[in-house]
Amino acid sequence: MARKPRALVTGGTGFIGSHLCERLLSEGYRVLCMDNLSTSSFENVAHLLEGEPDFEYRDHDVSTYISVPGELDEIYHFASPASPKDFTRIPIPILKVGAMGTHNSLGLARLKGARFMLASTSEVYGDPLVHPQPEEYWGNVNPVGIRGVYDEAKRYAEAITMAYRRHHRLETRIVRIFNTYGPRMRQDDGRMVPNFISQALLGELLTVYGDGTQTRSLQYIDDLIEGVIRLMKSDETRPVNIGNPVEYTVGDIAEMIIELSGSQSEISHQPLPEDDPRQRCPDITRARETLGWEPQTQAREGLQKTLSYFAQLAEHQEASSRR
Repeated sequence: MARKPRALVTGGTGFIGSHLCERLLSEGYRVLCMDNLSTSSFENVAHLLEGEPDFEYRDHDVSTYISVPGELDEIYHFASPASPKDFTRIPIPILKVGAMGTHNSLGLARLKGARFMLASTSEVYGDPLVHPQPEEYWGNVNPVGIRGVYDEAKRYAEAITMAYRRHHRLETRIVRIFNTYGPRMRQDDGRMVPNFISQALLGELLTVYGDGTQTRSLQYIDDLIEGVIRLMKSDETRPVNIGNPVEYTVGDIAEMIIELSGSQSEISHQPLPEDDPRQRCPDITRARETLGWEPQTQAREGLQKTLSYFAQLAEHQEASSRR
């Protein structure tokens, strides 16, 4: 009987990491989920620990030395706070997980002979001067701004990943993730979709920063995970954008969520945060050509699924408070 491959997912209890753990288990992997729960919830993977014999969880901060007994075939380094709220709340841990966490994860991959994937981000492009953004674009990032702790942590992580590839001949992959949403996002995440949904369900004003004409692409979590799996299995070693190239204005997204939720909420405009990008949209030519990938989920369909998740979460919390 063939040995099941074993994968480590750092940040495995997070929004993206927990979905990735589920997908790997369905693909026949043994999965080690590693997280310190600083910005995520163990509830995201509790069902896996109870029902999946090939799933294990370890509480660990990857910014410190990582030791894993036994073999590892693949490492998915997805650990990192990503909410704009975290940029001012925990800036040093963000920089540490991008620098030391990536270094430690790469060292483990080298020791184990494992293929390594870095979860990078569209934030490496900063407030882009090129639209849409291809992987060849070097970006427009303010290194000393509030968002710099996240942007530069990911840019450094990409640089050290490529250094390990060139110097140590390590098998590496880099996925640049664009705006992704779906079930298991934190209610207090601070990003656009969970903000709007939480406010709409409570009948509160939807907070739109700026005049709402800035654009975003919206990628549903299932599409992202499919792209991640295809990239890891491919021979593509260059960075790859995984995102949805269909753009919406922030105002349009707010209106869509109000409509889908049946909320009576209205929109409140607030000042635009520092260095908030005016446009963010991926050029996914490379993903189409090398992975045969493109997103399948329409925005209305994905938002409806996400709304249902947040509504059920709110009902559960209300029921718990009455006990």
